[in-house]
Amino acid sequence: MDPIVAVLACLKPALPSVVRRQLGVIVLALLTMTGRVTMAGMARWSSRGGSYRTIQRFFQTHVPWASLCWLVFRDHHHRPDSVYLLAGDETVVTKAGTATHGVDRFFSSIYGAPVPGLAFFALSLVSVHERRAFPMAIEQVIRTPADKAATKAKKAARNQPPAAERRKPGRPKGSRTRSKTDRPLSPELQRIGTMIGTLTQRIAPLVPLTYLLLDGYFGHAAALQMARAQNLHLISKLRTDAALWLPYTGRYAGRGPRQIYGAKLDYDALPSSALQTTTVVGTITTRIFQTHLLHKEFPQPLNVVIIQKTNTQTGKQAHVILFSSDLDLPAATIIDYYGLRFQIEFNFRDAKQHWGLEDFMNVTPAAVTNAANLALFMVTVAAALVADQRVDDPEISILDLKAGYRGQKYIDVVMKLLPEKPDPVLFTELMRTVTSLGRIHPRQPATSPP
Repeated sequence: MDPIVAVLACLKPALPSVVRRQLGVIVLALLTMTGRVTMAGMARWSSRGGSYRTIQRFFQTHVPWASLCWLVFRDHHHRPDSVYLLAGDETVVTKAGTATHGVDRFFSSIYGAPVPGLAFFALSLVSVHERRAFPMAIEQVIRTPADKAATKAKKAARNQPPAAERRKPGRPKGSRTRSKTDRPLSPELQRIGTMIGTLTQRIAPLVPLTYLLLDGYFGHAAALQMARAQNLHLISKLRTDAALWLPYTGRYAGRGPRQIYGAKLDYDALPSSALQTTTVVGTITTRIFQTHLLHKEFPQPLNVVIIQKTNTQTGKQAHVILFSSDLDLPAATIIDYYGLRFQIEFNFRDAKQHWGLEDFMNVTPAAVTNAANLALFMVTVAAALVADQRVDDPEISILDLKAGYRGQKYIDVVMKLLPEKPDPVLFTELMRTVTSLGRIHPRQPATSPP
């Protein structure tokens, strides 16, 4: 059976036969083509049944991409003995012009500045055993007029000169106590919470989730509230100057409310009782501290891990502050899990480099959604195809996979021009030679039978 047909066979419950057949043609074209991944490029490299009009119709069709990603993962990647984490992150795709749906200015960490383009938020399942991520869902980020107005107001407030007089000490008259666990979430966190809730309901019977991995942008109380509302523990990063407090351990004064906050944490004099490990590599000494600390914006104590690096020659220090809402999680596990969060960046890299997340030229809402989801869906499909071929070809990569399908395309075209089929031995050697052109890892020579 054709490997692509075998991988896509699991999609029968979620797709009509016509759409599934169109998707199969597009997947083969993506694996074969070179150059920019656009609808015109797909049509040029498609076999029978992949005309440009067919490609256009597919990109205007509603496709349940989240269900498709889950079905491929369930049938080809899931390992019952592995622990899975949920990672989320945003990626920015640069675009010119104003016609593309949702085009705006978004901050890009690659450029270090806001750039015109599109933004997408994605969720991936990260396998602790395989140490890789599998895309599960992606949604476009649309900035509403209210979001733009809030950004302008925040920027204006930041640029205003400081007030000449500070307000009087103490609590303002008429203010009310607000619960830290019942604060309204931003539209962004509401959208992410909805995505997480939909995904966890879909995969819960087979893949139970405990931890949500988010980068330092979401290292605040509102993100923790959103994660706990979905019955997940948050693992993220705090600012290096976060105001953390030791819990108060003194005696009760006998009157008034009990004191909660003790001394403020001094990052230059971390408590020795919290020291977990010390390692020395050359002139760099790394100390890892772990303790339960309080933050006045968070409704609960935090399991905080501080990674402190010191240059013994210059005396300079730097530190990273990781935290989790799970108070029983060891420091080594928090560091390991947060490091695995970066695997979602490799999903974005593959989707942009190989599957058209950076290249598509669609402008309508449906076409933009399908183009972005198709790119992330191909990451999961390509991983399944590579895993199947890795049994006979242990060093195969995505580029090797594409080189093989492109060589097979050339062979098919040439075979149709020959008056008669070549000798089977010659055909096998020809297929092996042509499908090896452009590979990063050369094929191992076939061993002749004794």
